[in-house]
Formats: sequence, C-alpha cells, structure tokens
Amino acid sequence: MIRFLIRVGIALLGAAIGFIVAAAVLDDMTLDGAAFVIAIGIFVVLTAVLEPLIEKIGDENLSIIAMFSSLITTFLALLITELISDGLNITGAVTWVLATLIVWASTALATWILLRMFVKNVRENR
Repeated sequence: MIRFLIRVGIALLGAAIGFIVAAAVLDDMTLDGAAFVIAIGIFVVLTAVLEPLIEKIGDENLSIIAMFSSLITTFLALLITELISDGLNITGAVTWVLATLIVWASTALATWILLRMFVKNVRENR
C-alpha cells in the first residue's frame, strides 16, 4: 500500500511539473488555480486507465500504436481532462501537438528523477 501511495504521489507531482512546463512554454495553454489540482488528478487517473488499454490495442494490432502508446495516452488524457475540467485550456492544433509532447516528456523525466531521488533516499536511510 505504501508503494502504491508513493507511486501515486510521484505521478501527481510529475504530471503537475509537466503541465506547468507546457503552460509556461505555450501561450495557448492555460492552467487555472485550484481547478488545476483537479485537472492533474483527472489526468493521472486517465493516464493510469488509458495506458494499459492503448498498449493492449497496440499489441493486438502490432502497429505503430504500440510504439507511441505513451504519447497517445498523454494526448487522450489531455483531451478528456480539458473537456471535463475547468483547470486546463488548450487552443489550436499546434498547441495540442506541442502540449502533448511537452507534457509527455516533462512528466516522464520528472517521474524518472523523482523515482531515482526517492530510491536513493530509501537506500541511504537503510
């Protein structure tokens, strides 16, 4: 249970960093205060649900979907989050593409760094 909560915390923090980086870089992507927290929660839940589904579709079809499942998941999670949340607004096709790439890369990098820091901290405390 502790590991699950740590993973959720890291996923939430990684997604928040990804959203903040994308919003800072892209003029047509905005985040809205308190609703931003809800948007991050929605995004993380959607990512957790969509990733296995998209990977399964990619595995069954042995297509390009399998190669880009994380990017597709990020795009779909952003799209659904933007539709049902007031905390995220993305306008324009180019912004959608760039937001997907930035959120995907930033979230992946932040999650990797946070996980490494946490593991290193746990090892040092043993």
